[in-house]
Formats: sequence, structure tokens, C-alpha cells
Amino acid sequence: MNLKLTYTYFISSILLCFGMQSFAQEDSIDEYEQISDSIFFKDKYGLNIGLDLSRIGQSSWDSDYQGLEISADYRYSENLYIAAELGNETSTFNEQNIINETDGSYIKLGVNYNVYDNWIGMQNLIYVGIRYGFASYSQNLQSYRIYTTDDYFPSDIRDVDVSFSNLTASWIELQAGLRVNIFDNFYLGAHVQLKNMVSVSEINNFDNLYVPGFRRTFDNSNIGAGWGYSISYLIPIYSKTKTQAVDN
Repeated sequence: MNLKLTYTYFISSILLCFGMQSFAQEDSIDEYEQISDSIFFKDKYGLNIGLDLSRIGQSSWDSDYQGLEISADYRYSENLYIAAELGNETSTFNEQNIINETDGSYIKLGVNYNVYDNWIGMQNLIYVGIRYGFASYSQNLQSYRIYTTDDYFPSDIRDVDVSFSNLTASWIELQAGLRVNIFDNFYLGAHVQLKNMVSVSEINNFDNLYVPGFRRTFDNSNIGAGWGYSISYLIPIYSKTKTQAVDN
């Protein structure tokens, strides 16, 4: 995947959002009016598009990894968000006994529920969510070392360059995270993930060492974990008038 081209596309999309904002947000700028013992204000609804900064960071300092993830969520109701992530990863498992490269793409679909009661005009999130993840990928076994307890002979390293393609995997993922408005319609977020593998393609005499989106796998366990942090931009589509009582 051409990461530079994808970054350029994402940045162009953000710039386009600024142009759209003046039109889409004409009636959705926060307005406050106190009448009697209540305050009326505009609550924004729209599409939030984000970029996972943790994957970009790892791609810059880890020579065995390249990855990109774009996320999006749509505010369906006051606290419910329809969410999705789309990504691509190339990861090299480079250990003493084996070198294997995994390359593929994934998509995750689900919902987030905001459990945070915002102050007037704020749209921060503390949320819990669930995802169904699906990955399509390939494995390339480059070399491995024959295991032996005899140190008399040099290590027997086999360069094989064997590929396993058309592999798939699916999993259920629980998420918990937060998202904070930093200025205008820009947000910073962070989240943690707990995953359970549902299905994965079997490979004869070899294991799936890494699954894009699920990440590292382990023998005799279907459980995985992850984390990330992101920057995102809210494209306001419409707003709803919300009332909040004022304490006397």
C-alpha cells in the first residue's frame, strides 16, 4: 500500500472539510440562550473522520512494521455512534528461529456508546464499544532455523521464501476510550481493545503469527489486546436544539 499517497489523500480530505464547514455548520455553531431557568444550545451531529497516530508512529521507528488506519463514526443519536475502522498492515516477525512477513488489510464495524455527560456545548466522549473485525492477508515465510540442542555444528538456517495467500480471519472486539475536543472541530482520542478470535484460516505445518487488525497471535489462545491514539475532525451535518436546566 502506498502510504504516502494515502497520507496525501487524508490531508486533502481534511482541507476539504474546512470548505464544507462554512456551509454545513451555518446553523450548527454553538448558540446559547437563557430563558427562565433553562439554557438552549445547538448540539452538533455529523461524521467524525480520524487517523490512528500510533500506527504512523510505529511505522516511523520500527523497520519491521508499516501500517495505516483510518476511522470514522457517525452520531446516530445523543449517545450512540455507528463506527468503523479500515486499515492495512505489513509486519515482519523477525526472531532468532524464524523470519516471516504478514501483509493484508482489515475492516472493523460496530458501535460506540458515550457514557459521559457533557457540559453545555461540549462534545467530548468517554465511550465503550463493540466491533466485528475481518481481515484478508497473506504470509511469507522467508527463513527458519532447524531446532537442535547440539551446539557442535553451525546453525542450520533454511531460506525457503514460501507464501501462503488468500488467508482470512474474523474476531469480536471490545473497546473503551475517550475523545477530547482540542479546538474548533478537531479531536484527540485514545482507546484500548480486548479481542477474541472467532475464525482464522489454517496453514499446514505453520501458524498465523500475525493477523492485520488483530495483530500478534499466541499459541493456545484466542485472546488479543491492543491500544491506539488518534486525531480526528468532525464534519457537522446538522444540529439539534438541546435544553439544559439551570440550577438556581
